[in-house]
Amino acid sequence: MKLTTLALSGMLAISTFGSAVVAQDFDSATEIEAAIAAGDLAKGEKVFKKCKGCHKVGDKAKNSVGPQLNNFFAIELGSAEGFKYSQPLLDKKAEGQIWDIEALDAFLKKPKDYIPKTKMTFAGLKKDADRANVIAYLASIQVTE
Repeated sequence: MKLTTLALSGMLAISTFGSAVVAQDFDSATEIEAAIAAGDLAKGEKVFKKCKGCHKVGDKAKNSVGPQLNNFFAIELGSAEGFKYSQPLLDKKAEGQIWDIEALDAFLKKPKDYIPKTKMTFAGLKKDADRANVIAYLASIQVTE
């Protein structure tokens, strides 16, 4: 299952989608608002602690084992400047895929299923709510330089 952009009273509506959105058909501001509305930022920040060993966020965040994730949500895959991505991820980028709610939900659920041979070793987040909350948290991190 993948998350929809619809949230009612903090409850997620779940639906199945065919594939991630491509760049030319994408409204990032709407997607960011929907992602934030669909999750709990405080809970997302707490769950994100599992990610902090490899990914950095906030002022002066830099690439580490994984890319920094500031302004990460609602952009093309493989967009962190200076990070060396795996070829399978770059192949998805070449298709114009965006880190939207559906793509992130699938990737965070089981990264190696979404992008076979990805360098990311994290097993994934099984709970729908955990993924929704982390997605909301990532969508909220829009750092100005």
